[in-house]
Amino acid sequence: MADPKLTKLELQIMETLWTRGSASIREIQESFPEKKRPAYTTIQTTVYRLESKKAVRRVKKVGNFHIFEAAVSRDIAQRKLIDDLLALFGGRTQPVMAHLIESGRLTLADVKEAEKTLRKLEKKEHSS
Repeated sequence: MADPKLTKLELQIMETLWTRGSASIREIQESFPEKKRPAYTTIQTTVYRLESKKAVRRVKKVGNFHIFEAAVSRDIAQRKLIDDLLALFGGRTQPVMAHLIESGRLTLADVKEAEKTLRKLEKKEHSS
């Protein structure tokens, strides 16, 4: 399955499904804050679009409505977003890292975790 490219609203809907496991269109709509809640038909159209992208699937029908669940993991969706972001910078990570550092979003703990991951990758490459 190709990794679907998701819009902001689609990601918000996916977040509801990742958190709850499954939900109806009405439950998804009601998960939005009341002041910024999209119309039911907007959520419905977006869920059907997600279904055509194979990001969600219908799991059962209760009465006259369907229950949906995520067919794509949060991890896969996040990796796709990051790949798309890096593509905007020609694949270069340095501008993104510089921004994260300057904005205070990248902590020393994050750097240490990244170093640990890099060491593990390096060990795998040398042992292969």
